Amino acid sequence: MSADDQRVALVTGAGRGIGRAVATQLSAAGFRVAITARGKRDLDETAAACSAPVSVIPLDITGPAAVDRLFDTVEQEWGRVEVLVANAGAGVSARVQHTTDQDWQQMLDLNLTAPFRCMRRAIPSMVAAGSGRIVVIASVAAKAGEPYIAAYTASKHGVLGLVRSAAAELAQTGVTVNAVCPGYVDTPMTDATVDGIAARTGRSAAEARTIIERKQPTGRLVTVDEVAAAVCFCVANGSVTGQGINVDGGAVQS
Repeated sequence: MSADDQRVALVTGAGRGIGRAVATQLSAAGFRVAITARGKRDLDETAAACSAPVSVIPLDITGPAAVDRLFDTVEQEWGRVEVLVANAGAGVSARVQHTTDQDWQQMLDLNLTAPFRCMRRAIPSMVAAGSGRIVVIASVAAKAGEPYIAAYTASKHGVLGLVRSAAAELAQTGVTVNAVCPGYVDTPMTDATVDGIAARTGRSAAEARTIIERKQPTGRLVTVDEVAAAVCFCVANGSVTGQGINVDGGAVQS
């Protein structure tokens, strides 16, 4: 397959963790992959792990003009984005009464508004071409609430609602929209959760990690490759749309 024949995928939050695994799996499947995150060093490491052409675009996805700048860059280099994976995200932990306006807004900006802006920018060219795939990395927190993560949970519930509404709107256009909803994944974000539990409870990091692992019936953390495989399933199957696909070891059966 020549470079001109390769489909174009865009992955946000691709510097490490789930985003890196998604980028490398799409690259192995033959996609040209544009990757973005704030840190260029992390992006360069992701690019080095890919087997097809990669475009490295460092930026803060929450910036007011960031999404337009990102898509303009990809379109000028390779043409329209055919697969969008909105993975960039973060979490914050606090009781509701201790959640600041800044914490709340940060969760909405990164976990909900940024995917919305990416989706809004990608849809017109996908509809015009009669094909496209949009996958948002949500969370099982999009389906069930847990204590101490109200702002994060609200943002993830919101993004799943966005996915479902967009999928219904686009059902006859050839464009699919899905969410992948991981449980606790073996990533730096989970490491931060472990540190938070240890700090709050006085348990060791190993004991805190065991608590997290036992939240999933399989008794272990999900791997980034397992999440990325679910993303690739959504990309490959044109009859799957409007779904929130759990990858959580059976914790939330829905």
